This record gives sequence, C-alpha cells and structure tokens, in this order.
Amino acid sequence: MPGRFSTTLQYRKPAIESRGGIVAAQSRRAAEIGAEVLADGGDCVDAVVATALALGVLEPWMGGLGGGGAMVLYRAAENRCEVIDYGMRAPLGLRVEDYPLEGDGAASDIFPWPRVKDDRNLHGPGAIAVPGVVAGLEAAHRRHATMPWRDLLAPGIALAGEGLLVDWWTTLMISSSAADLRRYPASAAAYLQDGLPPNPQWGIRSTVRLPQDRLKATLEQLAAKGPRDFYEGELAQSIATDMRAAGGALSADDLAAFRAELREPLQIPYRGGTVFATPELTAGPTLAHALRLLQRHFKPGAAPDEAAYSHYAQAIQAAYRERLKGMGDAAGKRALGAEYLAPACTTHFSAVDRQGNMAAVTQTLLSGFGSKFVAPSSGITMNNGIMWFDPTPGATNSLAPGKRCLCNYTPVVAEAADGARLAVGASGGRRIMPAVLQILSFVMDFRMDLEAAIHQPRLDASEGDIVIGDVRMPAEVRAALRSRFDYEETCVQAVPNKFACPSVVLREAATNHGATEIFQPWADAAAEG
Repeated sequence: MPGRFSTTLQYRKPAIESRGGIVAAQSRRAAEIGAEVLADGGDCVDAVVATALALGVLEPWMGGLGGGGAMVLYRAAENRCEVIDYGMRAPLGLRVEDYPLEGDGAASDIFPWPRVKDDRNLHGPGAIAVPGVVAGLEAAHRRHATMPWRDLLAPGIALAGEGLLVDWWTTLMISSSAADLRRYPASAAAYLQDGLPPNPQWGIRSTVRLPQDRLKATLEQLAAKGPRDFYEGELAQSIATDMRAAGGALSADDLAAFRAELREPLQIPYRGGTVFATPELTAGPTLAHALRLLQRHFKPGAAPDEAAYSHYAQAIQAAYRERLKGMGDAAGKRALGAEYLAPACTTHFSAVDRQGNMAAVTQTLLSGFGSKFVAPSSGITMNNGIMWFDPTPGATNSLAPGKRCLCNYTPVVAEAADGARLAVGASGGRRIMPAVLQILSFVMDFRMDLEAAIHQPRLDASEGDIVIGDVRMPAEVRAALRSRFDYEETCVQAVPNKFACPSVVLREAATNHGATEIFQPWADAAAEG
C-alpha cells in the first residue's frame, strides 16, 4: 500500500567495477575500511574481520560483538567453499521456569510466540544468548588471514574513539528502540540524550556524536589480548559479572565453552551452476528447497515476467510451508527451516579480493539493538537471541538451556553456468531468503549484470499466504500476482522495509563488481585504491 508516498520518486545506486577487490556493506564507511585493507595487500578474510568490527561500531543496532552470525568463504586457490557458523545458543544456566507465559496474546503483532511475563525473552538480561561474533571472526582469521589481528581492529577502535555520528538515519534507528533502551541505565547513557533520541543539527558544520569510550576500551582489550579474551579472559569475566548483577543467565562458563563451527556448505545444483549455502539452523535448507522447485517448474525467458514472479512466489511459499513443519536444535530437525515471523535487525556484507577469494557474511543481534541491554563495564550492546525460541513447552524449538538458536540469515556463494561467481546475502529477517533467491535467479537464469540485478524489482512471499509486490513491477506482472495470490504492494522504502537489504559482489573473469540495496541510505560498495 503506497499510501501518501510519491509514486514517481526514482532510486538509483550504480554498481561499481574494479580489477581490484571490493567490499559491499550496509555502511559506506565500513565498506571503505574493508577496501583499504585490501589495498594494503590484505586477503579477503582480512577485509572481513576489519569490516565486521567496524560495522559493530558504526551501526550498533544491527550487530557487533554481542551478536552472532555465519559466513560462507570461497578460497580461489583451492576452488572450494566453507562455512563458519557462529550462531548464538542459550546459556546453560537458563531456567525455563523464569519465562512463564502471560496468557495475554502474542509477543507482538508480527511475532507468533505467546507473550512471556515482563517480555523477559524480548529485552533485558534474560533475553541474552551466548554471543558468537568474536569466535567467528577468530576462526576466519586463524584459517586465512594474512594481517595481524591487532591491525584489523585498529579502524574500529578509531571509529569508537570518534563517537557515533548522529545523522537522520541514526536518529531514526535509535527512536525505533528508545522506549526499551531507556529501561536500562547503560543503554540510555549510550544512545539517548536526556532520555530522548539524539537529533542531528541543522548547521552544515554542526555535528552530534555519542561517546563510545567503553566500547573503544573493549576493542583495545581485544586487540591487545586477542579474541579468546572475550571468552576466557578479563573481558569474559567483565561480561559475566555484568550479566550476573543484572539477573541474566549468561555466565563465564558459557563464554569459555563457546566455539565457532567449521561446516561443509550445502551444495545446491542450479541451472548448470552451484549455490553454496549455510546448512542446519539457517535459511539455507529453505533456499535449497525453493531453488529445487524453481529449477523443476520454471523455464526462464528473456527477462523476468509475470510467469517468473508467480513461480518465485509459489516456490517461496512452498519452501516456507516445509520450513514450518518442525524445526529446532534436535536430531533430524536442523535442515527444515526456522521461525519466520520475528522482526530482525541484521547486517550483511560481501567481499572479493584480487585473487578471487570471496566472502558472504551475515551478523545479527536479532532485534534492533538486540536485548536493548548494554553491558555497563564493556559498552557491548547484547543480543536477544532467546527470542528465537518458542516459550511454549514441548515443541522442537521450545526454550531450553544450551540450545542453539534458530536464524533466518542466508549468506551464499554461487557459481553460474557461465563461470560468473557471486557472494550475496541480506538483512531483513524472514525476507532474506526470498531476496537471495531472486537475485540468484536474476544472475543465473537471466544473465543480468549486477547493476541490473540490484535494480530489478522483487517480491516477498514470506508472510504466509500474502505476496507483497514492488509497485515498480510492470502492470501486467502486478495484475497476474493480484489474480493468483492474496496480494499487497508497496513502494521501496527504508523504514519499515518491506523487502530485504542485500549486499552483493560478483566476479567475471578477473573483473569484480559490487552493489548494495538501492533504498538503504548508508549502504555502498567500495573498491580498493
């Protein structure tokens, strides 16, 4: 429903091209930092570490040290892909009886679980799962990096020293969570001014910055002591002490036991090429199901038409129906899918270097600002991964101590039949998989270049029976969808976003390309040099 928004406004964000490396991220500054690492001779994984840590400082509502995620890496010399899984898990000391059902409807209008007393699973220390980001970056760095850990943290440390710059996007993001941020003193001190969201100034030379001194000190500690300090050293003790004082279950033992997992990617044959996706408790298996349906039933023509979009909608809906039959951290239940109605704030970036090494990296706090709880001693904004569990007892995904959290992210690396290779993923909760599916199809089915693919309108079909169409789609496509589905349409917009926000790199021969979602105001691709 476009409502009162302009229907003639046009968004354009050109893809970039380079013989050097490229990083495409939801923050232009973070992408530039990654590209600078590549220009200094770093490997793609060096750029991943620097970019990820910079993103945690620049957009703390999306991810950071207190979150989790996964990455798909392509190593050109060995011509192989691997997955590093650093998804969150419930603390071992979590007590299910601390999450009694309130019997007062669902947690929100877009979240399916029954409401828990005091929303303990949504925000605050009781919502926090064991963070995995530092362990994931540690594993990638140990396996493939060429630059010292300390050097890769330096840009993030410098950014934290500058403080969080307040522009209209920062204000909007903080405003969306301010009611819960002000519940917790350290969170209010970090993100609010006099209990209210900060506002940018009108003067061209006037700036507003929020200090990030504690986060800067934490990053300096990680740089000096190494990544395991987060899980076994002084920093781990600091986090555990803060959690205990606030009444949370996360402990030093939980942190010490956490490790990222190296996994074999799903290898999904598609149109003479292969899609390498994350397995188990991600949306990778759901993507595999949808791609199988597309390959079986859809014969692409010259360009996406009403038949193409109808097949996209049918494949997505069928895959989600399979996903929802039963999923969770249990034997035989890790390859179906995950919950799909939770609001999420996630960040995704993709990178490629001169040698053709590639990375698709997705990290999240789950909700915007995660648990809304900032650890007072370290300045880390913590996740609310406990929200991923069903608080109703007896289901595969029911809340339990030590359980791995479900997730919707879907980073992939794919090789098309013509040899083009791309790394793609997105933020956007349940809408991630449909966006990834369609971008893969635009490139692998229709041989679109990256600029055409990122500007091609998409649909979303992850909300049950409803299909959401982009008003920029041709009239005949919209009419066909309206006749076949429970159909709504909307403009592309930043907030609330009705479509996912992808970041993509593509390599053809020795030339790299990068692009990001056109409506995300901070997102950009940056090339080295």
